[in-house]
Amino acid sequence: MSKNPSQSKTKTWLATGSRLLMVFPSAIAMWMWLLITPAIGFDRETPVVRAVRAVGPAVVNISSEYVVNNRPNPFGGNPIFDNFFQDFFEPRPQKQVSLGSGVIIDGQRGFILTNAHVIEGAATINVRLQDERLFEVRIVGTDPDSDLAVLQIQSDQPLPAVAMGNSDDIMIGETIIAIGNPFGFSHTVTTGVISAINRSIKTDEQRVYHEFIQTDASINPGNSGGPLLNINGELIGINTAIYAKAQGIGFAIPINKAKRIIADLIQYGHVVQAWIGLVVQEMDARMAQYLGLKPGQGVVVNLVEEGSPAQKAGMESGDVILTLRRNKITTSKDYFSVVREIPAGETLLVTYQRNSHVKEIEIRTSAFPEARVPQLAWRRLGVEVADITAALRKRYRINAAQGVVLTRVRQDSYLARIGVAPGDVLLQMDGAAVTTEKEFTTAMIKCRLKSSLLLLIQRETQVYHLTVRMAP
Repeated sequence: MSKNPSQSKTKTWLATGSRLLMVFPSAIAMWMWLLITPAIGFDRETPVVRAVRAVGPAVVNISSEYVVNNRPNPFGGNPIFDNFFQDFFEPRPQKQVSLGSGVIIDGQRGFILTNAHVIEGAATINVRLQDERLFEVRIVGTDPDSDLAVLQIQSDQPLPAVAMGNSDDIMIGETIIAIGNPFGFSHTVTTGVISAINRSIKTDEQRVYHEFIQTDASINPGNSGGPLLNINGELIGINTAIYAKAQGIGFAIPINKAKRIIADLIQYGHVVQAWIGLVVQEMDARMAQYLGLKPGQGVVVNLVEEGSPAQKAGMESGDVILTLRRNKITTSKDYFSVVREIPAGETLLVTYQRNSHVKEIEIRTSAFPEARVPQLAWRRLGVEVADITAALRKRYRINAAQGVVLTRVRQDSYLARIGVAPGDVLLQMDGAAVTTEKEFTTAMIKCRLKSSLLLLIQRETQVYHLTVRMAP
């Protein structure tokens, strides 16, 4: 009986393969496996694909429209002719559109989280979803100090929302995903890793932000306000395009920091800033030498306010604050920059030096008590105010239709030195209208950590804008 040729060839091939395996076991085994194993496809549905598919519908494109008044100048903006055309031609309103991103954080109520600078000064704001639905927007609240804003849209249909993550346990080197609207390219996805955490960033406007996440995922203009996701599709940050020209350097606001601010924006429309109760000053060379420190190594506590959170925690006048919320403090500007970002109710970790010993203390902050505002206004601005009554209108011959009247001005205050006097009427503080003593109280609490204020003052029929330095 004759042998089957194919069976004979197979036996010969196997025999040859066995002999080769004895000589070159690893390489030949791999070669034989590739020959006899059918083609196997790899799973292309990676965790990144699944995360983008899940979160993409919750990412929105934000279009903010601004009106800018420009005067025509046929000489192409030649400064020689600018004044001439400003006198003889009315400005032409021109519309400008800015693009940004956002992410839906509450599908039931339609809340969207984005950057404050995305919508700052906008006349109208529209939001477009991935499915091309277009919505008009209501601004719930903004906080320029943290660069966060909450918007709201109304929908008859359920809205997709992102799952909140935890930015406190992020790891340097872990994979992240950014989704946004860079240069108008809708729902662009970029990936990268966490490059660093707890970064302090200074913008072109000299505003300083703390505790940012740094990533090498591409974040360009238009990405601002979009989500930074972990590999599970959970929101761990809000992208902020600060260094648009940088390569491989992007930043995001940690979501755990944002959560505290979101709650205030939804409830109050603004962030209720923390009250600590410390008045600080910078150290000169002589003071630093006396305390055994270097100039710029901390700020000195001048005053601990009676009954304040700092006093209850045990801080004393003369303590030197070295770090606040783990941020290094070198100047009073550093101190106020960090404090402005802290919402009321947060427990604050402070590292300080007392009698050459470095210590740590936790301070449970609270909202600033309204009852303390008259004392605060007298110390920092040097004024007392009151609602305009018929008697005060007659006494000071007030022509203003609204505002609060200054009933006392401290003689050694900055306002007194520039000529502000009792009977003048305060109309605005940093752009916020002040029509009642209650509104003055609110504005004073909000502005209490600033070093200067822009006030609108009326005397008789004249109205003045004044930039005022605040006392410590």
